[in-house]
Amino acid sequence: MEKATRGRASKVDLLPPTIKTQLAMMLRDKQYSQAEILAEINELIMDCGLSEEMQLSRTGLNRYASRMEKMAGKIRHSREIAEIWTKQLGEQPQTDIGKLLMEFVKNMAFETSLDMSEGKLEASPEALGQLSLVIHRIEQAQTISEKREREIRKEIAQQAAETAEKAVVQAGLSKDTVDNIKSQILGLV
Repeated sequence: MEKATRGRASKVDLLPPTIKTQLAMMLRDKQYSQAEILAEINELIMDCGLSEEMQLSRTGLNRYASRMEKMAGKIRHSREIAEIWTKQLGEQPQTDIGKLLMEFVKNMAFETSLDMSEGKLEASPEALGQLSLVIHRIEQAQTISEKREREIRKEIAQQAAETAEKAVVQAGLSKDTVDNIKSQILGLV
């Protein structure tokens, strides 16, 4: 069994932040070839007064670019999954990720409780206490989220009603018409 080690820092890891930022930008911008990137970064290294030993090799740059692309791929994949799930869970983009995470945690709590009831997991008092705490916190978070969403909707409706009131007053409509429109916007009718 191999022991996981931290490894030594690569030349790229040792570069000044400005050069690392430039390297990252050039790697993301697909218009540059790796040969062009290598030449540009090595020139920046020399311009900064770093030693020639700090120059990147083609292999080192390729390793770094591959590592960055692999990480970027994981991030893209996670975003795609989140987008698919949030489309299935609701149409409110401002809370999609929160709702998605809430559903994942609920599902995990449910599966854990099933595993405990089927004897696949030990149903110790500590485990049951932790599970009930997780369920309680999920319910609290959901309640807070729903309350916040209601408050936001109420505030938006109030702003819309005030804007409509100004518009209809300027149009010369009667006070009863203004009040009727305002109460319809606020959902009072």
